[in-house]
Amino acid sequence: MVGKIDIKNVSKSFINPDKTKVTALNDITLSIEPGSFVSLIGPSGCGKTTLLRAISGLSLADGGEICVDDIPVQGPGADRGFAFQQSNLYPWLTIRQNIAFGLKARGIYKEKQKDVDEYIEMVNLKGFENSYPHQLSGGMNQRASLARALVGKPKVLLLDEPLGALDAFTRMNMQDEILKIQHYHGITMIMVTHDVDEAVYLSDKVVIMTPRPAKVEKIINIELARPRARGSYNFIQYRTKILKILNYAGENKEPEYYL
Repeated sequence: MVGKIDIKNVSKSFINPDKTKVTALNDITLSIEPGSFVSLIGPSGCGKTTLLRAISGLSLADGGEICVDDIPVQGPGADRGFAFQQSNLYPWLTIRQNIAFGLKARGIYKEKQKDVDEYIEMVNLKGFENSYPHQLSGGMNQRASLARALVGKPKVLLLDEPLGALDAFTRMNMQDEILKIQHYHGITMIMVTHDVDEAVYLSDKVVIMTPRPAKVEKIINIELARPRARGSYNFIQYRTKILKILNYAGENKEPEYYL
């Protein structure tokens, strides 16, 4: 099995328009086992997406090293797929054309046409492959986006809150779709989420990050059998534990006023 990720002492900073320096990541060290599902959770703006983009190679770290299967990340690669918060499908292309776009860009579409059909069926879009994004629901477009990220058969799939804009029922259905894909292919998946229940439901490991500059506050191994019951005592215990850590991560401050 492939898809092992080693993150060692990774730091990343940005320069604001006013020339001030903002440190997004500060000495992040993390090891992710191949074929596992890991969620990154923490306060908004703490650097979760920055870490995801560093793993993808879309934005390289300033310091430290990220390796996928012991090979340093030096830029984007076909071994890492990326699913964004919005589906980002091309509106002038059909669903099939959108899913096949990356294969065509790499010049391997002819020998991979059957893979496109396979993933259309896997994400339950059979019969809609000739439709355009505006003709489908948000959940269907997200499934198409996942298929586009997966059709190149990456070792690692990076998910940046891809379900955040969906309604609750569609979101839960999509969570199950993601788990089916992950189980079927054994892909290493890393998801940024603000939803604690989602993190517990999907993950083998939940990485809790501090406010910016982000550090790893705590790593929680979710030792629950699948399928997971969202209302079970043990599920709620994990949720409560994570919420407690999030509430007290970083510096505690007295509120400025009380209701």
